[in-house]
Amino acid sequence: MEIAVIGLGRMGANIARRLARGGHDVFAYDRSPVIAPALAGEHPQIRAARTITGLVKGMIKPRHLWVMVPAGKATDSAIRDLAKSLSRGDVIIDGGNSNFRDSMEHAKSLGRKGIHFVDTGTSGGIRGLQEGYSLMVGGESSVVERLRPVFETLAPSPKRGWGHVGPEGSGHFVKMVHNGIEYGLMQAYAEGFEILQARKDFDLDLHQVAEIWRSGSVVRSWLLDLVAESLSEDRELSGIKGWVADSGEGRWTAFEAINEDVPAPVITLALMMRFVSRQDESYAAKLLAAMRNKFGGHPVKTK
Repeated sequence: MEIAVIGLGRMGANIARRLARGGHDVFAYDRSPVIAPALAGEHPQIRAARTITGLVKGMIKPRHLWVMVPAGKATDSAIRDLAKSLSRGDVIIDGGNSNFRDSMEHAKSLGRKGIHFVDTGTSGGIRGLQEGYSLMVGGESSVVERLRPVFETLAPSPKRGWGHVGPEGSGHFVKMVHNGIEYGLMQAYAEGFEILQARKDFDLDLHQVAEIWRSGSVVRSWLLDLVAESLSEDRELSGIKGWVADSGEGRWTAFEAINEDVPAPVITLALMMRFVSRQDESYAAKLLAAMRNKFGGHPVKTK
């Protein structure tokens, strides 16, 4: 199948590679003028495009174009630029972490031009090239079916790890909740290992504990595999600053929980803990210490 991949970052480039290795004809485009030609040099079924217009002109109708750029303005811009050159029946697939509400709007605006839109929540990170991607697909049934060869190639296996979950917007909604759950799982592992690390008299080997838990334990998972891998490289994590970013999906999940009157304390608190990680010094903590000193004479630590 012929497909274009727009945006050749860590995920986009590997998606292009996996598609090419699966026998698809891949057109590759990136804003950087050197990335697409370098990628094309790796595989004979990848062709580099210099411009969006040139990419579209070189493809057979109906065209299928996978957009893999950061959510928000970059995705909006890429979709607008593509829509100027596309024809009725063409398909834009957004494989990034877009807000599902934005995806619903993209589907409406493109639909007025006869262009189909498919939102595909994509999980798998940098290991997806070898192991395959988990794909949560939203869109019209007939269009998703047309794209089946693409999803079957990108998934861990043709019948496992991907599915059509509903109409436009639903793919990114499911991926949003997936990432919210990920926040909670990661926070639980982090807190548990900090408790283990704090018990100094036992002199626990945290890498050993992670390896034990990886086999047979009810808490075994790929995230635990990554914990073990990280601890094998540096058991004290001395080269890492405890500053944790969030890419938006955790916030959106918490917002939607509030909108739908669904209690989600674990996911919400995990998000809040990421904000805590960014504070060099907490004003709230200082105020707490001041209050304890005022009402009970409790000592405070000074600078």
